[in-house]
Amino acid sequence: MPRNFACLAALLIPAIGAAALADGPARAPAEPAGGRPIFPFPIRTTSLENGLGVVSVPFDSPGIIAYYTVVRTGSRNEVEKGLSGFAHFFEHMMFRGTEKYPAEKYNDVLKSLGADSNAFTTDDWTCYHMTIPASALATAVEIEADRFRNLKYDEPSFQKEARAVLGEYNKSASSPFLKLEEAMQDAAFTKHTYKHTTIGFLVDVKDMPNQYAYSKVFFDRWYRPENCTIVVAGDVKHDELLSLVKANYGTWERGKATVEIPAEPAQAEPRSAKLTWPLPTLPILFLGYHMPAADPSNTDVAALGALEQAVFGETSPLYRDLVLKEQKVVTLMADAQPKRDPGLFSILARVRSSDDLPAVRSRIAGALKAAAETPVDASRLDAVRSHLRYAYAGSLKSPDAVARAVGESIALTGRPDSMNELFAAYERLTPADIQRVAARYFAPANETAITLETEKKP
Repeated sequence: MPRNFACLAALLIPAIGAAALADGPARAPAEPAGGRPIFPFPIRTTSLENGLGVVSVPFDSPGIIAYYTVVRTGSRNEVEKGLSGFAHFFEHMMFRGTEKYPAEKYNDVLKSLGADSNAFTTDDWTCYHMTIPASALATAVEIEADRFRNLKYDEPSFQKEARAVLGEYNKSASSPFLKLEEAMQDAAFTKHTYKHTTIGFLVDVKDMPNQYAYSKVFFDRWYRPENCTIVVAGDVKHDELLSLVKANYGTWERGKATVEIPAEPAQAEPRSAKLTWPLPTLPILFLGYHMPAADPSNTDVAALGALEQAVFGETSPLYRDLVLKEQKVVTLMADAQPKRDPGLFSILARVRSSDDLPAVRSRIAGALKAAAETPVDASRLDAVRSHLRYAYAGSLKSPDAVARAVGESIALTGRPDSMNELFAAYERLTPADIQRVAARYFAPANETAITLETEKKP
């Protein structure tokens, strides 16, 4: 399932080949100014001659490892008109099997290992992951290398899976959140491929069964060693992993295709859309503002992450007033998660009554204006930094979580430990940084506003 929509829906229903990897010994993360690195485990990296990255992260989980294959391909890579959705499609197709390991045999091997196995797709990357006994490393390397190098499917099986993807789209479209996400990305982006969601435009998904020939092109273009990285966390020895990977992936040939992702021009004026939903639902205000890509050396990225918590977090005055005191808003959240290319800082408010939508929007605008005019209190910034640090450190509880953190770092920046740079940047933030980014990125011309309300019956 596309990960970005899955995460959005989970939050909103009531209640993110590393060619840059270089051969190197195991090393502890660099010590940032002001304290220990956020990622406390040593990372060892090697890049094979064909460009495949190999990363191991020792973690105290005796007898258990997480095996991740990071493919730096998501919906951002879908540049041809009429052919969106293929990154997510191959998340499905990769379980179709090979000549040596047909789907049934592949699944039988996973069952025999007691493996917890799955995959997900985002705008920026596709990830295949499993948690298995450390003693099964050789088996995992063999079966994963086989399906990445020798995936086999005919046109009827391709069409069957394409229809399954349409079924997934229709299931997701039974709630308003996919419609919201589609409207936001379509309105906020004019050139960049972030214009379509991870699952793709509906018209393209419907046409997908007719694109068997193109599917071969897409797979050949992106499922290549220079675009992939193997990440293993847990009870793992790098030299053993490297030996197995070389034996199974070493002769995998590099790709030859190059594709240019179109750059998104600066937004010059506010954009908006009003949506309706045929069934009763709470009204929603969804705001998006263009923000920088996931470059931890850019102070603005860290400042926007801190602003997300300072202005919209559960301890913020705005959240306290709208959600807890006045109870006009059921859900208030912001997302400053950076992407591989410049993306969106998003704000969502699920409101109890349509009559309160204008007031809630005005209150959000007021909170952003105040952040741009008045520096955040230094003690408030310290509390935000502490929250961000402890929340991230506390999430690294398992080999799977560790591998995912490293995988996401590679997918977005090409480096396995860029999270240390980001959290070092958090430590260097000043109240003036928060004020500056609030003034810069939340300007009216940079805003896309989507509202969704229940359709009024005549």
